[in-house]
Amino acid sequence: MLPSRRFLPSTSLLVAFESVSRTGSVTAAARELDLTQSAVSRQIKALEEQLGVELFVRERQTVRLTLAGDGYAREIREALRRISSASLNLRANPHGGTLNLAILPTFGTRWLAPRLGGFLAANPGVTINLVTRLSPFDFRLDSIDAAIHFGHPHWPGAELTLLMSEKTIPACSAGFRSRHAISTAQDLLDVSLLHLTTRPDAWERWFAGNGVNFQTVHGMLFDQFATAAQAAMAGLGVALLPTFLIHDELKRGDLIAAVDCEMESSERYYLAYPTERADYAPLEAFRRWIVREAAT
Repeated sequence: MLPSRRFLPSTSLLVAFESVSRTGSVTAAARELDLTQSAVSRQIKALEEQLGVELFVRERQTVRLTLAGDGYAREIREALRRISSASLNLRANPHGGTLNLAILPTFGTRWLAPRLGGFLAANPGVTINLVTRLSPFDFRLDSIDAAIHFGHPHWPGAELTLLMSEKTIPACSAGFRSRHAISTAQDLLDVSLLHLTTRPDAWERWFAGNGVNFQTVHGMLFDQFATAAQAAMAGLGVALLPTFLIHDELKRGDLIAAVDCEMESSERYYLAYPTERADYAPLEAFRRWIVREAAT
């Protein structure tokens, strides 16, 4: 049930308010909206009267947001963005649903994208839009229907469906392993290690799991698996990488295991989605499909 009409101003009033709040000028907003200055001023005044709150402080020929107006502007800007996005999605796919999916970069490009054709062929009315997110976010504040999550089964305000586990290996180029005469897990303490910012303690856990005593672990930082893998192939060091994401590189010999110490991660991959979207048909179809794919 929608709230009282009093709290649902017309789009024209909100668009005028957003434009003035962003440009800081009635004149600039009028130019942007192709209206007269007086028309924009009347819309702002009408919005303030409807809400019963002063949104701007008028100072001679300039305006600035009040404290209340500043907070309102940020929320209205996001609401208008979501309305625009929904309208664009509808226009792009008028006969089916749209699924906005947040992905982890390397998982999305290496594992998900090559398989998506099968899902789209089986669900011709569904359009999938992909965006990158490296960490959990608030579904209430974003126009995302679901997200790929790696970690423990915890995401406030969301349900989680288990997809798969992963195994990691310390990977490097053949030349790097030969040059540094690596033969045991202990030897890795003496070479350059490549770290992921999203998994800052991965190497520490790997050494502990393989019975290697260490003081500190240093090395280069990367924000994505893909760049860490490229650096490892270029001979810059050893990266701790999921085997299923570097299958092709291992097969070609571009990367090899620095030592034969494969380890299963304690975290898992999940599909996360807000409870209220669980019955959304495109999401239901995608959830069934990706669970099957992850099991193969």
